[in-house]
Amino acid sequence: MNKNLLAGILLSAATIANAQDDASKYAESINKDDLKKHLVIIASDSLEGRDTGSPGQKKAAEYVSKYYKQFGLQPGATDADGTKSFLQKYTLHKRSWGEVYVKAGDKKFEFNKDFYLNGILLAPEESSSEVVLAGYGIDDQAYSDYKDLDVKGKSVIVFEGEPKAADGKCLISGTAEKSKWGAAVGWQSKVKAAHEKGAKYVFIITDKTGDDLDKEIRQRAVMARRFNAPTLKPVQENPNNIAAVGVSQDVAAQILNTSVAKLAKNKAAIDKSGKPLTKNPTGQVAVKAERTSETIETENVAAFMEGSDKKEEVLVISAHLDHIGISPNGEINNGADDDGSGTVSLLEIAEAFSKAKAEGKGPRRSILFLNVTGEEKGLFGSEYYSENPLFPLKNTIADLNIDMIGRVDEAHKNDHNYVYLIGSDKLSSKLHEISEEANKKYVNFKLDYTFNDPKDPNRFYYRSDHYNFAKVGIPVIFYFTGVHEDYHKPGDDVEKILFEKQTAIVKLVFHTAWELVNRDERIAVDSNKE
Repeated sequence: MNKNLLAGILLSAATIANAQDDASKYAESINKDDLKKHLVIIASDSLEGRDTGSPGQKKAAEYVSKYYKQFGLQPGATDADGTKSFLQKYTLHKRSWGEVYVKAGDKKFEFNKDFYLNGILLAPEESSSEVVLAGYGIDDQAYSDYKDLDVKGKSVIVFEGEPKAADGKCLISGTAEKSKWGAAVGWQSKVKAAHEKGAKYVFIITDKTGDDLDKEIRQRAVMARRFNAPTLKPVQENPNNIAAVGVSQDVAAQILNTSVAKLAKNKAAIDKSGKPLTKNPTGQVAVKAERTSETIETENVAAFMEGSDKKEEVLVISAHLDHIGISPNGEINNGADDDGSGTVSLLEIAEAFSKAKAEGKGPRRSILFLNVTGEEKGLFGSEYYSENPLFPLKNTIADLNIDMIGRVDEAHKNDHNYVYLIGSDKLSSKLHEISEEANKKYVNFKLDYTFNDPKDPNRFYYRSDHYNFAKVGIPVIFYFTGVHEDYHKPGDDVEKILFEKQTAIVKLVFHTAWELVNRDERIAVDSNKE
């Protein structure tokens, strides 16, 4: 063999070996004591669950920014006045219910207790009208409750479902099969029919009573929260939205100045005759359904470590900083695992790389440590970054995202040495290979790809911040140890974190990152798996 060639091979081997030794050396700075030191602060009661935009979330942002600065990292964002900042600020817009009630006579009915709403009802000022019982609220060729009923300018109260004959067959279809009027979303057809006849508001009398009614109201209240969810852009709600007020038989009777028994007779009469009511009880009703607007000011934390000869290329290492805050009953959800574990992991990885850089072993490519917010609300912080990147997305080589790595799930209660990897092979075969090799050399955990299966019903690939990078073609790995009994509950506390296990996973992320930022070739995007 040519002596020069042999010398080159030996030099290359020595260089690789030295690089591996360097990686091992700096990985040793990642330890359970430091992870716990940081997490005790991040997941403390004083931060009140770090709800997005809350004072506690901002305290967490200040805390991690302080340490990034201490480690010698640079601010990755720029404030409006042009000064550099660790905070990438953005605004969420939220619409929610203000004052909502229904009144009849001297009775005032309470929202999500005496009645519920389907859809968004917009009535910013109290509005009164005559109200009339319009049977089942059906307007069909075979049967119409509006045939001889004028409801223009009035509100209507209608029975849930559709009329049935004694043999159980539906009047409209002539069979046991429900028509569109009796289907799960039949209320929408009834509201549209009432509005076409000029009706103002629509009340639908539920068949449920007692505990079933209470359960129905609670479920509807939960479903209605989607109308209170924040968004990145302001939402303009349509005043012509389809909406109905769901009421009990008792509330309906009070509005119509009648009794539950008489209402039942009205309903039975329609079922028996197959014809609309000839006498329709009436009353007076007032409605107010106020919608309010607010903004939530929040921020991602972006800490930048510049690379050397390949500094234009950037690796992002991410975790979400916030959690779900305080429960309605006043209990604090500290989110030690979700995602305090990821937040403090970034601090340890940043410290390890900063020690390497201080000794002349800094990364060839740049690294952005990105603590995003809004994850629990809808992955908003990472979405905002993907739409307003601090560094060009075309230069972003990968995102390593850490979300919940401090506990074990039921499937691994007897084997703690594992981590779920999600997305590693979706866009880059080389990323997957690097990850596997790093684990084999340094950590030797079980890499569980259960949730990487596109048929997995949990769809975790789409449920954390890495996805906003993956959807724009940036390779990702999501590190995760599964859902446990304290997920989104007050029991997610520091005392339950398995720091030995977490330390091993953080080292795996570090070694994977080390290879990504120091290798000669940028990893290729060479696949497009679901």
